[in-house]
Amino acid sequence: MAAHLSHPMIKFEIVTLFPELFKEHTKTLPLKRALEKNLIEVNFTNIRNFAVDKRGSVDDKTYGGGVGMIIRPEPIFEAVESIKRIENSKVVLLSPRGEKFTQEKAAVYSKLNQIILICGRYEGVDARVEEFLADEIVSIGDFVISGGELPAMLIMEAVTRLIPGVLEKEEATEYESFSQNPQQIEYPQYTRPEDYRGMRVPPVLLSGNHAEIEKWRNSLTKNKNLK
Repeated sequence: MAAHLSHPMIKFEIVTLFPELFKEHTKTLPLKRALEKNLIEVNFTNIRNFAVDKRGSVDDKTYGGGVGMIIRPEPIFEAVESIKRIENSKVVLLSPRGEKFTQEKAAVYSKLNQIILICGRYEGVDARVEEFLADEIVSIGDFVISGGELPAMLIMEAVTRLIPGVLEKEEATEYESFSQNPQQIEYPQYTRPEDYRGMRVPPVLLSGNHAEIEKWRNSLTKNKNLK
């Protein structure tokens, strides 16, 4: 099946020690549909294939001392260099030191043809990866997890949802949280049953008065900076 006429295919190139972590994620929507429609391509480059010795070593102690091990520069540089670059491409390092990933950033990435996502592990990666290899350094929040694989999955999904032809109702992306206002969180939503254990759907939503419903929704749309 041909890619959507108004949008080129996006190639996600994942540089990771654990490509198997992505398998189930690519079998579910929206990635599954995007793959089936040839709107995205997902490839994996295993950092371990570029180990510095026969034992498969990719990490080492840090100069100056410190806790834990970091991934050496050679395996990451060589892994990224093994990927065929195309026009309109970015190399993105996932790191807590990076710029916060937002819906606005997802929209920018959705216009790219290729996104190379470097997933660190252990205590991080050699700083030369950040300084000389990555085009951008991105963080998904002010917390620490064990590696860049989960952040990479989040970025892939956020970007893929914005590609025309992926969602059945494409207009949905225009009304979701953060789509129009980076600080705005969508109003609460309800479905059947009308009464569940005494917890009732707000009467205005059952009124059929669309002007009042819209007014109610606007009154409950939150600014995430307001406490």
